[in-house]
Amino acid sequence: MGAKLKKRYGLAMAIAMVVGIVIGSGVFFKAEKILVATKGDLKLGILSWILGGIIMIVCAYAFAILGTKYEKESGLIDYAEAVVGRKYGYMVGWFMAALYFPSLTAVIGWVPARYICALLGMDITSGGCMAIGAAIILLSFGLNTLGPMLSEKFQVSTTVIKLIPLYAMAIIGSIVGLGNGTTMQNFKAVTTEHGMVGSTLLAAVVASSFAYEGWIVATSINAELKDAKKNLPRALAWGSIIIVVTYVLYYIGLAGAVSNDVVMASGEQGAKIAFSNLFSRIGGIGLFIFVIISCLGTLNGMMLGCLRAWHALAARNEGYKPELLSQVDEKTNMPVNSAVLSITLTGIWYAYFYGANLVPKPWFGAFSFDTSELPIITLYAMYIPIFLLMMKTERLHNPFKHYVVPVLAILACIFMVIATIITYKVTVVYYLLVFAVIMIVGLVKVNRPEKLS
Repeated sequence: MGAKLKKRYGLAMAIAMVVGIVIGSGVFFKAEKILVATKGDLKLGILSWILGGIIMIVCAYAFAILGTKYEKESGLIDYAEAVVGRKYGYMVGWFMAALYFPSLTAVIGWVPARYICALLGMDITSGGCMAIGAAIILLSFGLNTLGPMLSEKFQVSTTVIKLIPLYAMAIIGSIVGLGNGTTMQNFKAVTTEHGMVGSTLLAAVVASSFAYEGWIVATSINAELKDAKKNLPRALAWGSIIIVVTYVLYYIGLAGAVSNDVVMASGEQGAKIAFSNLFSRIGGIGLFIFVIISCLGTLNGMMLGCLRAWHALAARNEGYKPELLSQVDEKTNMPVNSAVLSITLTGIWYAYFYGANLVPKPWFGAFSFDTSELPIITLYAMYIPIFLLMMKTERLHNPFKHYVVPVLAILACIFMVIATIITYKVTVVYYLLVFAVIMIVGLVKVNRPEKLS
């Protein structure tokens, strides 16, 4: 027998989900990659943050419009099912549960371990670092499974905490950088010629997409959100705006704290050096600890969505063992069986991420790809049919919402797909082969005519 999840989250939690999941690991993790992608061109880097943010805002607003109409078990699946059809909704849900959530959760679990190791002077690719990451993932799993209300408080708290180092860097870094000339020097300097601006910008936008990714996860608590038809759209809209403003200001502040070439050459140490330059070694370490807490908050929010992914399918009597995965624990009001399956897959993807990206010779040959970025190509591709049919099936009396927003969202999705293909080239083919196998496995489970009661 399936069970309904209780309405327990308010608007503050929904905004904290959007802001807390998106802001955290990516802005620190990808800042140096964007500078490398643009060959030290700060102006192109800022433009890539803005373009990535516009794409997120447009898509989030389109889903916010749908969110005012549909409220069921899991936002994205609800929208896909209502607008395109039941089977399509199922395939979107299968992709999220089997690939997107666990693979991204695995990467985000490693990121705070990466910064802990940077603080301790340890190798970020060492067995010790991977063990720390695994322990962090398991602790987040335990917190979300056994104490979901505590997880909510942790999510809101870390969302507030993570804004402290970002705005400290944005404000103090900008003031100091403008005063001593570092900011202007970074704006003028380009470490090496970046060749074709178009391809360089596309690579940077793809890198920024990881930092912006995760906002869709907030829709996974649709069934547990009070007055979801009002609060979820509000959270998506306000959360998206807060994120873009924060990222651009942080990136400019970073340019005032340390030179571009230092950030590019220092990898995971870049953020630590920047904070230490501004706030002394002790103050820099203190704020860097806030960065680690920020990453933990991102993991907590992603884990929250990940653990519910299989339940979202099972509640519709779809997917693997729906009668088992639809069960909700009476004491914690958590879909524990769904959570166990999700954390198992996260562990598998964690091992894959290490073998594909962190070892000198990748374990999987041509099938080694970056799970922090490649799944985004299929996610945005899956959005396109939803936005297309949104114009056909939805009765939206406002022409802007009915036509303009979906068209802009479709263009944003096409841009992301093309940018990823240009950036990763043939690697995209190998990723899509893995994606196809996973989806074919899911197709075996699609047809279940009866509903759980």
